[in-house]
Amino acid sequence: MDFILASGSPSRRRILADAGVVFTTLPADIDEEALRHRFQYEGTTAEKIADRLAEAKARAVSAAHPAALVLGADQALLFDGAVINKCPDLAAARTLLMRLRGRTHLLVGGYVLARAGEPVWRHTETARLVMRDFSVAFLDAYLTAEGDGILSAVGCYKLEGRGAQLFETVEGDYFSILGLALQPLLAELRAQGVLQA
Repeated sequence: MDFILASGSPSRRRILADAGVVFTTLPADIDEEALRHRFQYEGTTAEKIADRLAEAKARAVSAAHPAALVLGADQALLFDGAVINKCPDLAAARTLLMRLRGRTHLLVGGYVLARAGEPVWRHTETARLVMRDFSVAFLDAYLTAEGDGILSAVGCYKLEGRGAQLFETVEGDYFSILGLALQPLLAELRAQGVLQA
């Protein structure tokens, strides 16, 4: 059975490839920001936002490739009771990281597998991250070194790289923080016959 990742995320692609999973990448053509804003306006929880966006991505690609198993994935960051969106530029990233500095936030991942346009499996995973009280000089050096690449991550950090230095403690599944709940997904891919049992 063909397996499709409905995401353009380099991190998700790398995780799957490193785990030996054979897949095709086909990012979903949906207006993700419009959906995210609508869900936030409706007061949807961070967990439901991640789940519903993952489902929308999986359904969109699955409808066009009904014989394949399609994975949609999304993340939502919850801070001070509000869902935080991706930053449009480095100035906004700096503002966000200053807000998160020395504080705790939750990173929620939503994952949905679909076949023939219908969900067949879903999973959510929540991590708790505490940023250290880093200096302004460190933050400026971090933003200069990382550049626009961090704007693709909802919290403006990549834990697998220099972003690890932002944190005091991290509680939760490492792969999920990177963007993919690998162990639960691998178990389901075995159950679906995509991987050998």
